[in-house]
Amino acid sequence: QVQLVESGGGLVQAGGSLRLSCAASGNIFSLNVMGWYRQAPGKQRELVADISSGGNTNYADSVKGRFTISRDNAKNTVYLQMNSLKPEDTAVYYCNAVRGIYSVSYWGQGTQVTVSS
Repeated sequence: QVQLVESGGGLVQAGGSLRLSCAASGNIFSLNVMGWYRQAPGKQRELVADISSGGNTNYADSVKGRFTISRDNAKNTVYLQMNSLKPEDTAVYYCNAVRGIYSVSYWGQGTQVTVSS
């Protein structure tokens, strides 16, 4: 099992910044892709950004140029720096990690991000 603990959510005004962190613990051998998803009320969960163990990144078009994902493999932690936040970024943000050759997926408990206009 892999446990993911998120932190860094909160309330911010439009144009502001937040940094999310997600620390992985437990059976973290062979963690592959780690990433962030979000789910707004009444909407499906969507990918925000992810990063491979080798550092390759992937972003949703809606956050390109504003969000930056990074990863510290020594600390088993993934970060999401969110700049120029917009009200439409308001959602619960979930950390995700994929482990092993069978690509088992793990989820954090979620952290609320609210952007006021």
